[in-house]
Amino acid sequence: MRTLTGTGVTPLSGLGRVVWYAEEIELRDPPEPSTVDADAERERFESARETAEADLESERERAEERVGEEEAEVFGAHVQFLNDPQIAEGVEDAIADGLPAEHAVREGFSGPIEQFEGMEGRMAERADDLRDVRDRLLRVLTDAGGTDLADLPEGSILLAERLTPSDTAKLDPDRVAGFATALGGRTSHAAIFARSLGLPAVVGLGDALQEIEDGSEIVVDGESGEVIVEPDDAVRKRAAAVRDVEVRREPVATADGREIEVAANLGTLAELDGALEQGADGIGLFRTEFLFLDRESPPDEDEQYETYREALSAFPEGRVVVRTLDVGGDKPIPYLELPDSQNPFLGERGIRRSLGPDAGLFESQLRALLRAAAGEGRLAVMFPLVSTVEELESALETVERVADDLTSEGIEHAGPELGVMIETPGAVLVAEELAARVDFLSIGTNDLAQYVMAAARDDDRVADLHDPLHPPVLRAIARSVEAAHANDAWIGMCGEMAGDPDLTELLVGMELDELSMSAVTIPDVKARIVETDADAAAALAGDALESPTRHAVTNLLHQ
Repeated sequence: MRTLTGTGVTPLSGLGRVVWYAEEIELRDPPEPSTVDADAERERFESARETAEADLESERERAEERVGEEEAEVFGAHVQFLNDPQIAEGVEDAIADGLPAEHAVREGFSGPIEQFEGMEGRMAERADDLRDVRDRLLRVLTDAGGTDLADLPEGSILLAERLTPSDTAKLDPDRVAGFATALGGRTSHAAIFARSLGLPAVVGLGDALQEIEDGSEIVVDGESGEVIVEPDDAVRKRAAAVRDVEVRREPVATADGREIEVAANLGTLAELDGALEQGADGIGLFRTEFLFLDRESPPDEDEQYETYREALSAFPEGRVVVRTLDVGGDKPIPYLELPDSQNPFLGERGIRRSLGPDAGLFESQLRALLRAAAGEGRLAVMFPLVSTVEELESALETVERVADDLTSEGIEHAGPELGVMIETPGAVLVAEELAARVDFLSIGTNDLAQYVMAAARDDDRVADLHDPLHPPVLRAIARSVEAAHANDAWIGMCGEMAGDPDLTELLVGMELDELSMSAVTIPDVKARIVETDADAAAALAGDALESPTRHAVTNLLHQ
């Protein structure tokens, strides 16, 4: 038995037999340029583009059904790459120089791929997207079939140097026990799709992955980030046990009776069924960006109203927290004039745009939300990236103005709970004043850790700093909790920290009232809550908050 360590992307384990995936498309040497019919090759290229675009549209529809509309948008980006005029010009120039279409495609894509490979974080992942589009064209032009990823043997664990979005979206969780890749990070499309599909996955294992032979029995532990080759019986049992976690459809409480709400983070309505199946008590973070992406104009008030009503109808007894539009930075929208911004996106985004350039969109969204609040269900509305009391007061004034307009127009509406997302150090430092003005706070630990530690989320070089167990982040969380409770506001957590079962006792001890996470982790977190004694958890949290280093906190949690 031997173990490789990478980055786990799902808190699930899978046991199975290795199937290696290598999709390198070999091309024969090109013929003499003088023998190439350029016009015929241009027709072949155009025909291949049309076929590829039709395939992409089909895959986008399938991905929307399986992983959600927001995640499936990557295929929209692929269509844009496919029709990129500069890339097409490069291909046609290569054809004019005497290359057949397939060689010209490889030539035309080489420059843009190399350009993105030299960048960092999510921009580097564009290189994977371009390879995906290039290889799609090459398969059409060469009639190469490739491995049918939708029909892998049951119990397969797929190993690959990298997986493209197209590859990952084809995997069937009922047949595939997991995957592992040499390259990639937690924010790669493959990782995002794995979480949406509930697939055990580990990425970023490096060259050591190549040493695992086809057909070997392995465990992929998406929680620890380990790939275990030829596991012993104990490891096999542990891997199988993760899948046997009971789904509790009712709200849960600690062993000594303290109730904690466990909710789901959602990006699309397509994820509602998954949240219900995993026993979510409600929705703790409903991202509304998906409504505004992938279209030529913003959704109107009625379309938004229907969406919010559908989410509320799914949880008639539970709370649905809707985050108002949070765009800018890494969430560009074609019909909005968004400024260029690089990670960590500390420019014009979130509430800053809603109170500025996107004030009209903000009011339209609030009208739809206040109308939706008048029906069944418990709606809560949360403002993103608030850093000052003035921003919150402006947002609340807008809510009042919108309510007055609806009243004067005779339109039925109601006042939802109102809250603030705590994700900036500024919000932490004025949390008392914020909490005094709203019904709830919700901590977004992904951005909070990024901004407190000055460590970009997608920069592998500072990945160690982007850990919520660093004392500055823990103390920011504790301060926010204290401020909320001192002002009779409830407080939740919707960042990835909330969905880590190993941290559940700590978060219970820090007195979070609600934990919201990817649906797939809900059964594990609920199981940990019912096993937890609140007093013991409080003692653990107290010790953690007094610890001077992340190492000390980690040791404490492992005792």
